[in-house]
Amino acid sequence: MNTLKRRLAPYLLVLPGGLWLILFFAVPMIAMLSLSLQQGDIVNGYTLTWHFQTYLDAINDYHVQLVRSLIYGFISTVIMIVLAFPIAYWIAFRGGKHKNTYLFLILLPFFVSFVLRTISWSMILTDNGPVLEPLKKIGLVPDNYHLLGTATAVIGGLVYNYLPFMVLPIYVAVERIDPRVVEAARDLYANPALAFRKVILPLSLPGVFAGALMTFVPTSTDYVNSGLLGSSSTTMIGQVVQAQYLQNSDYPTASALSFILMAVMLIGIFIYARALGTEDVMEVAAR
Repeated sequence: MNTLKRRLAPYLLVLPGGLWLILFFAVPMIAMLSLSLQQGDIVNGYTLTWHFQTYLDAINDYHVQLVRSLIYGFISTVIMIVLAFPIAYWIAFRGGKHKNTYLFLILLPFFVSFVLRTISWSMILTDNGPVLEPLKKIGLVPDNYHLLGTATAVIGGLVYNYLPFMVLPIYVAVERIDPRVVEAARDLYANPALAFRKVILPLSLPGVFAGALMTFVPTSTDYVNSGLLGSSSTTMIGQVVQAQYLQNSDYPTASALSFILMAVMLIGIFIYARALGTEDVMEVAAR
């Protein structure tokens, strides 16, 4: 009896989490896949007809928004890597006993609603806001220059809202690096740039990958920043999916677009993972 309990214990422990994933992830995904292959309307209902043409029509109609979303997500992710690495490195090696305080300050904006933070960002970027108005007064930018409604504003909002998701995984990876390894590289006459390229960067790649994964996916599918900070020329695929679901009630097209976006991102993430060879990514992300 005791042997049976020991054998069943691991399965019983993962059972609640497994049921949760099945109920709130697997079942909705299957339902959405089925819906993307159906035909009909909200009045007469939908029927599964295996209509794969919906995917081709969705790509043909919204490929511009899809590509734009991937580009915005990629640019935002690269900017976040550039900004997050020095922050994570400084906290890990120079933070001392105040490391937790600095990490808390990075997470502090998350105590405010995502939408409210984005609205605040839009107020900062207005023509008469604290960014543009002083620059216009001293003549650094023309009076008719605008930030709101541009790709710059959307990407800036994405970076602002998701930067902590990049800082934390990189910090975990950098914090694991033994300082003696860096000192050894310098003892072997490596300058700071060479020590960073040969020692610190390779050892921190799992954190970079985990951070890129945690930021590229939500930034590419985001619709709040593009809706509040952008315009019709910066529409992202998340806005299209939202409009198809909530305004046009075109559920098959919205479902198809969701699966297309997911497939494209999974392919890109797989290629990225293979290129980096990140065996410790899941461990870094878990920590």
